[in-house]
Amino acid sequence: MVSLNPPVCDFGKKAVDFDLPGTDGQHWTLEKCMGEKGLLVMFICNHCPYVKAIHQRLLRDTAELKSLGIASVAISSNDVNKYPEDSFENMQLLAKQLNFDFPYLLDETQEVAKQYGAVCTPDFFGYNNRLELQYRGRLDASKKETADKNVKRDLFDAMKQVAQTKHGPKEQIASIGCSIKWKTE
Repeated sequence: MVSLNPPVCDFGKKAVDFDLPGTDGQHWTLEKCMGEKGLLVMFICNHCPYVKAIHQRLLRDTAELKSLGIASVAISSNDVNKYPEDSFENMQLLAKQLNFDFPYLLDETQEVAKQYGAVCTPDFFGYNNRLELQYRGRLDASKKETADKNVKRDLFDAMKQVAQTKHGPKEQIASIGCSIKWKTE
């Protein structure tokens, strides 16, 4: 397992459109996922210990962001042949088990992850209502273990600011996680 940090936020970079199958049986596009005040695009997967450590906080924060007009979407781009825990069927089970209130999409070709420049799970991209990137940082100080319950909520606070001002914080701490499991031809 390789741990990586994504690059810092490229403020203003436009979100990339997609059309991907969701665990709910629907196809989802960028427009269909969009919230009134913005969108959080999350690259996650089922097997990553960094993602597993934040499940409950992720659910809490996305629910609270939804009430602020920020919608969320999760995308899994890992090579499911080498990582069967990340298969579409297992994605469906996890989404149901954890009661995801956001679409969980499969990027089987990995093209969406490449277009976004995603490098790890979790990798968060927070957009304002004009789909301009305003946040590329961590959820909180959790790593492979869940951080203390009173830790600063970096992602939530940043996206709340985006909902209120259309701009993310200038200071951001990169996420950390497992590398995306790229297919080898």
